[in-house]
Amino acid sequence: MCFWEEGLSKILMLVAALTALTGAVRAAAGPEVTDFKLSNGIEVVVVPDHRAPVVTHMIWYKVGAADETAGKSGLAHFLEHLMFKGTEKHPGAAFSQDVAAIGGQENAFTTNDYTGFFQRVPREHLKEMMALEADRITNLVLTDDVVKPELNVVLEEQNMRVASNPNARLSEQVDAALFLNHPYGRPTIGWRHEIEKLSRDDALAFYKRFYTPNNAIVVVAGDVTPDEVKADAEDTYGKVAVRTEIVPRRRPTEPVQEAPRTVTLADPRVEQPSVSREYLAPSETSAKPGESEALDVLAHVLGSGANSRLYRTLVVDKGIALTAGAFYAGTALDYAKLGVYAAPKPGVSLHDAEQGMDAVINDIIAHGVTADELDTAKTRLIADAVYAQDNQATLARWYGAALATGQTVDQVRTWPDRIRAVTADAVQQAARSWLDRRQSVTGYLVKSLQPEESHS
Repeated sequence: MCFWEEGLSKILMLVAALTALTGAVRAAAGPEVTDFKLSNGIEVVVVPDHRAPVVTHMIWYKVGAADETAGKSGLAHFLEHLMFKGTEKHPGAAFSQDVAAIGGQENAFTTNDYTGFFQRVPREHLKEMMALEADRITNLVLTDDVVKPELNVVLEEQNMRVASNPNARLSEQVDAALFLNHPYGRPTIGWRHEIEKLSRDDALAFYKRFYTPNNAIVVVAGDVTPDEVKADAEDTYGKVAVRTEIVPRRRPTEPVQEAPRTVTLADPRVEQPSVSREYLAPSETSAKPGESEALDVLAHVLGSGANSRLYRTLVVDKGIALTAGAFYAGTALDYAKLGVYAAPKPGVSLHDAEQGMDAVINDIIAHGVTADELDTAKTRLIADAVYAQDNQATLARWYGAALATGQTVDQVRTWPDRIRAVTADAVQQAARSWLDRRQSVTGYLVKSLQPEESHS
């Protein structure tokens, strides 16, 4: 069980954006997505897919690393691990054993804004999965005998995924510098010195505060009908009592950012030096109408694939980089990130690669994008999403992530129309507004010749 990188999560969600809406593209109608709420506040989304007798069942809690109490970073991810430690009805590893016994798959993830758990099982076992998840919404049993060893597991995960990975360590430092006041500056897995101090009491308090049916979303994608899902959900999730009222998530906001920042990380394990930059940007939830869609198109024109501006200029035309690209990580409750990156060829300095990257960015700010670039980007964004409809788990992830970050089912449904409506002027305006060095952090990853000094 592990947390997802924000970039990976964004890719999966972006690719899935249109999968419920492809009736106009396919000869047959796309899935008719249904959503409803149970009396205890739990929201249920049903995405029918009758091509195989399997279902993907997910429960998303609207709580993540950005909701942690200051000084207790890593708590949301730690509790994700502890959710597999059993209840009185299903003690120990009974949950996972039951899933494995029917040939199912399961996992979990934590991000800044949500925590999710999912199973992929034969359709006839859906209600069984619902009953297992409903049980652990409020009945988790935690003792020091299970909490303390699991804390060591999380610390080892932090060591493997972050401490031993120069790229991950640089990413943490860049995020910490990008967010001057907002909790998105903390790593999802937590700062190690704070993880080490987490306790059973911390986990239980967090669990009781956020794990309640009125703070959860259930998404079922697969060989089901809305009526049967509703009946099963009412008979399982519907019986879980609300144990706390959830207050709106109001987090600290960013001040006006007035100075560009740079971060350099040197490590002897670096195999490929690189330069990257992240800009503070609005998310799909916080953006003005049309703004996030323009950022999606902008990122695609800038750095998605071999025909993008950055790749074509730095790799093909100038031959100064091995790779170059861009991304927009827009699925978030508050702020998003727009990023660019390049890895220079041997013998080319990071400074030269950065200058080449800046020249491409400045050209788009000054002159915008061409009609061909605009049409190609919009077509590819929609086409990639259409192709992704063959993956029911991706469907479930898209809807869950969108709803967990403040969007609605209707907003997901209208995404393709909003992409089609993006204009070249809107893309140029997005570049002018958000590719501002003052609200950015540039990260340099370099190879050092000396062994790294230990700070443990």
